[in-house]
Amino acid sequence: MGSLVVSKSRTCMKHLCTSWVFNPLYLRPALAYLPQRNIVHAVRFIINPHAQYYSTKGDEQAHGRVAKEKGFTPRTRPAFPNSVFTAGTARRTAEYMKKRAGVDTEELSNNIPSRGRGSVKVTLPDHPLTTSEWAKFKESSSKPDRFEMHMMEGLLAANANVNIAKSLLAYMVQDKGTLSYELLLRYLTLCVTGGHHSEVFDTYDIMRTCFKTLDTGASSLFIKGFSQTERWREALEVLEGMKKALLPSPRNYSDAIAGAALHGDTETSWMLYDELLELGLVPNQDTWQCLFQSGITQRRQQGDKLFSVLSYMRDNQIYPEELLIKTVKAWFESLPDQKWSGKFSYVVPSGECTNCKASLESIQLTEEEYAELKDKVMKKVIEGSDIFKKTTPEVCLRPSPFDIVIDGLNVANTTPKATHSETLLAVVSELQQQGLNILVLGRKHMLQPSRNWDRQNMSKIKQKAHCFFTENISEDDLFLLYAALHSGVHCNFLSHDLMRDHKACLPDSATRRLFFKWQRGHQLVISHYVPGKRVRFQRISAYDTIVQTSGSSWHIPYDENRGDRATYEVPQKWLCLTQEH
Repeated sequence: MGSLVVSKSRTCMKHLCTSWVFNPLYLRPALAYLPQRNIVHAVRFIINPHAQYYSTKGDEQAHGRVAKEKGFTPRTRPAFPNSVFTAGTARRTAEYMKKRAGVDTEELSNNIPSRGRGSVKVTLPDHPLTTSEWAKFKESSSKPDRFEMHMMEGLLAANANVNIAKSLLAYMVQDKGTLSYELLLRYLTLCVTGGHHSEVFDTYDIMRTCFKTLDTGASSLFIKGFSQTERWREALEVLEGMKKALLPSPRNYSDAIAGAALHGDTETSWMLYDELLELGLVPNQDTWQCLFQSGITQRRQQGDKLFSVLSYMRDNQIYPEELLIKTVKAWFESLPDQKWSGKFSYVVPSGECTNCKASLESIQLTEEEYAELKDKVMKKVIEGSDIFKKTTPEVCLRPSPFDIVIDGLNVANTTPKATHSETLLAVVSELQQQGLNILVLGRKHMLQPSRNWDRQNMSKIKQKAHCFFTENISEDDLFLLYAALHSGVHCNFLSHDLMRDHKACLPDSATRRLFFKWQRGHQLVISHYVPGKRVRFQRISAYDTIVQTSGSSWHIPYDENRGDRATYEVPQKWLCLTQEH
């Protein structure tokens, strides 16, 4: 990259002058400093050193128990919520399993070493130092190599007083006659994160004068820094410069949009938002936050555009976070003469909103959606895979269609308290009592008598269900997908496998969302099983967790806690918006 070369004198940097030798942008800036040059012009840079679950007995019994207990009874309840797809399930399951293994999760997390930038502990001054004080500080340092970088990163991690950082730069000028691009970039980060606007302006003037080009990091910081000030339009100039070399990030657009919205230029903010979408970028939560906030404060005709944001969330199965959903609620309620009222709500297992009593959209796919999904899964996931090389998959469908397809090997491993065949027999027996036509998929080694695979148990399973055993090296989950989809829209499947690898093979995000919707509406998971007792299954959702409207009402699922939901989980809290007539 390059370095800033200055004269070794006690002159304030406002009056320092230099000429520049430029290295390519991709060179590591700290490897070398540029040779000292004659003074050619003044640099404007002032440094002031001193300045729920249910039994297979029936839904009615299950609904009553869920409504009353909101989960398990204390005797049988493991630490799981109602569904494997419920927000927070993955985290709570991990915590539960660690407790069972005797691991204190809090103690474990406290013992994990920090590895991020700034994790290297250095002693930092608590006030600006003179150049001689910095020299003594460096002499006493245990890491004199790259001393200035360690110190600046430490100041950044501690969000220290910017004047301490300024005094460090002044010392480096006196000591080496130069400032590296890398050091200035860390200083710029401190200025932007701390909201030191005048320092951001000065650093911008220096870096644009002294370096032929700016890297992505510096450009992004300047966009963010300028957007917060009256010079926000200069952030757009930096954004335009970035586009000549690479595609800006959603964060870059978010900062630029925020700058325009903050200063009342809604036309520019929406122009940038449309450009972001045209580039195929996904807006972040902060972008929508500032647009909805602008809709409240500006009181201009932005309704259609903001409603289109909600439609985008629906089409892409995106859930607003808690801060954003509160702003969305405030925006609805601020609309003049429309009488919107928002309440935070839950949805009962049947799909009814507890606030307005409206029924939400069904989780079941339409005939067109099902046909499309079936075709895409066949072409992109199953055809050409091992399933066609080792076996003809159609044979597993005789006779068909089935009501439920069981991943036998997966289900058999549910508990260590029983043999595999005992567990599988209990599950098949429980489902058979419901009069279901069952297909059990397994592998041929399950038919070889052993401690885990009892011959009598396997014989009983074959009497109660249709069984199909693949070669031991076959991918039986592909057979499961094939059998379930070809049996029809009514067919469910039982497995703990969340099929994430297979979903990732689908050609586009729309098909992956369709697969996820089908999966949430058709996948059974065992919630609890103790040998000798009834098998319990997690409830299959009856409604779709997606932004939806009926015209006079909106229901928007949202994330209560940003870090609590895995990507394959869905929120449980909703904003219910109703319009008075």
